[in-house]
Amino acid sequence: MNENENYDVVVVGGGAAGLSGAVALARSRRSVLVVDAGDPRNAPAGHVHNFLSRDGVPPSELYAAGRVEVTGYGGRVQTGRVTALARDGEWFGVEISARDGEQDGEQGGERTVAARRLLVATGVRDVLPDVPGLAARWGIDVLHCPYCHGWEVRGQRIGILATGPAAVHQALLFQQLSPHVTLLQHTGPALDADQREQLAALGVAIAEGEVERIEADADGLTGVVLAGHGHLALDAVVVAPRMEARAELLGPLGLKPAEVLIGDHPVGTRIEADRSGATAVPGVWVAGNLTDPQAQLIAAAAAGLTAGAMINFDLILDEARRRG
Repeated sequence: MNENENYDVVVVGGGAAGLSGAVALARSRRSVLVVDAGDPRNAPAGHVHNFLSRDGVPPSELYAAGRVEVTGYGGRVQTGRVTALARDGEWFGVEISARDGEQDGEQGGERTVAARRLLVATGVRDVLPDVPGLAARWGIDVLHCPYCHGWEVRGQRIGILATGPAAVHQALLFQQLSPHVTLLQHTGPALDADQREQLAALGVAIAEGEVERIEADADGLTGVVLAGHGHLALDAVVVAPRMEARAELLGPLGLKPAEVLIGDHPVGTRIEADRSGATAVPGVWVAGNLTDPQAQLIAAAAAGLTAGAMINFDLILDEARRRG
């Protein structure tokens, strides 16, 4: 390891959770390095919503402001990718593949730094249903969260693409925003009588048949093609992607993703942790979507702050033990 680069904490991931944790640690006079690969989950989205005082800001601007805050308190932010994590006695080795032109002036290349503690906030990757045309509209007019993007499609023709049990829940939420909501049965589970009655009571239509493709023109999404039923005009489509934890780095440390279930239906994976973000591996914390795939941005930021505060206290206890 590079003996000139020993940190109290290395934060892996420069999104809301990682940067919030880094600010808390830097303000506590901890030496902190944030390694940011620059590919946040919400990169396809044009704007952030439900983040108090920052509503409507592009995600890139929010993260840029966070990096300025981290460095303003003495932390460091590096554009690059952590390629491996390993325990080395009471320290962790963090292998970094860097790119030229980083924020903190480092040159590109590979190196290994040492950390007393790790905060991993690498998030999840959204795996979309395999429907032609869907991925190209993701984050534009193919959406998943009514609180993130629902206001922007209020009053429009909205289709809910059913692939699992979350579809009915999404339909109920989006009907609050528009009277023109259709549940696209697609490959979702059969609806029971209670669900059909509930949807009918709230004016949600049901369209049978699998969705063969999403259609769009230069102005945006125009609708879907249903097998055996032709074109259905829509302005937006709502999906429930599978949320897979970006947890490959944690495997060698003994942390494997656990399935996230809605009832008996798997909807993604997460790294299990307590409320502070502490994992089963001493010295390793996680925050944000990596451990809570459904957390919105402001919740991820709060989780990062909590993890940063707990890491700082854990280091204090360790220092007291060593000096006692």
